Amino acid sequence: MVKGSRRSPLAAAAWFLMLLAGPGVVAAQAASAAAAGRVASLSQARTLCVEPFTGSAQAGSLREELVRRLSKRFRIVASPRDADAIVEGTGQIWVRGYTSANPRAPATNLQAVYGGYLSLEVVGADGQPLWSWLATPGRMAWNGIVDDLAGHAAKQLLEAASGSSTGSPSAASSGALAETTLAGGGATFPAPLYRKWFQDFAQLHPGVTVRYTPLGSELGVERMLGGQLDFAGSDVALEVVSAAPAASQLRRVASVLGAVVPIYNVRGVTRDLRFTPEALADIYLGRVRRWNDEEIRRSNRGVELPDAPIAVIHRSDGSGTTWVWSDFLSRVSPGWAAAAGRGVLLRWPVGTGAEHNEGVADTVEKTPNSIGYVELAYAIQNQLSYGAVRNRAGVFVHADLDSLAEAARGAGAAGIPAAAITDPPDTSAYRNAYPIAAFTWLLLPAQSADPARRAALRELLRWVLTSGQKDCSALGYAPLPQDIAESELRALDAWP
Repeated sequence: MVKGSRRSPLAAAAWFLMLLAGPGVVAAQAASAAAAGRVASLSQARTLCVEPFTGSAQAGSLREELVRRLSKRFRIVASPRDADAIVEGTGQIWVRGYTSANPRAPATNLQAVYGGYLSLEVVGADGQPLWSWLATPGRMAWNGIVDDLAGHAAKQLLEAASGSSTGSPSAASSGALAETTLAGGGATFPAPLYRKWFQDFAQLHPGVTVRYTPLGSELGVERMLGGQLDFAGSDVALEVVSAAPAASQLRRVASVLGAVVPIYNVRGVTRDLRFTPEALADIYLGRVRRWNDEEIRRSNRGVELPDAPIAVIHRSDGSGTTWVWSDFLSRVSPGWAAAAGRGVLLRWPVGTGAEHNEGVADTVEKTPNSIGYVELAYAIQNQLSYGAVRNRAGVFVHADLDSLAEAARGAGAAGIPAAAITDPPDTSAYRNAYPIAAFTWLLLPAQSADPARRAALRELLRWVLTSGQKDCSALGYAPLPQDIAESELRALDAWP
């Protein structure tokens, strides 16, 4: 993997989150847009203001191409005051490496291989989210990276605008909330989205401050049970993350769907790698030790894999991301199930540990010929290559919003989200489903003694399950299926 000049990983993470916190910025602009008609869904919008995009030097080109495509459906205006809805975007394009157009003379006619993303958010005149999307490079990009990203994003936006207003409704405010502070912490899997959500919520309720610390699922639950947090984030079942009797009394609210992806840093490899479940299990078992092992080569014909040892990176802390990863490996590999099994904290057969998703991403970035696993947003924000994984239908699938949505299909039973949706069955409904996907949850105490914090937390969760669902795709998370979101709203009404 070859990359151009860029920020440090921690700076890149903070920068990515800041840039994608668009609705908070847009809300201030949109508050003065009283002259524009308020719309409840993207399908009702007729005029758009497409704000200047942020990101890399190509952000302007991405915006121009997007505007060209959207102008066939919308009237594009210059001022948010004249718009039904406002579009904000962040575009990044980088060079992953170089490949030769002439296999007989590989040192000549080198062509750049690009990576990138285009994150879009659309909000109404009142600052409420209407729609969002994260476009990543297509598998067959013939017309260049700018056309690929802008074209994919425009296609999704136009399809959403042509549909009905079904889906997650916008939150109806219950009125002014008392000034208070909510403290949360736990899973790093959804942390980029939670920080963004909570910032946007505070824009709508200036007296409420919501803080979230990505501690890992295990430590987050422990601190909430100890009274140090008002809520916790977790990616695993309560009985898995904590054996404390009080844990069984916690309320669990599904918040969003995400993907765990295998990231890698292999020198000289510019093509996206493909991994079978068996290869991933055997790499983490220490049975496949070199990148040119036949088990990896078999799925990557034509890729020049180096004869180099694989540096295996895993989580060292109690982690819901590890639970999802190890749950998948246990389902697909009897050898892994017997040797390591499922857990938030494992005795790893091989490898080097790093804390949190950020730590794994940072370690893989700095370690040549390494492999690790992180939530999709961390792979993108650190400009890391991530592989396609073969599902039970035999299809190698890259994680993106479409393959996540397919993985979530049918996941709810009587409106209750499954504890795990990894490794979906070999049926036509899941043919293009990404196989390492998972719900993540917000955990609440059975009761809250502080009326102000209880009211603020209830309003926050109602916003997350309604307006927030329209805001999550910009960061690479998939919204909850509508039946699950509605079920969670009904359960929230019963929370004391």
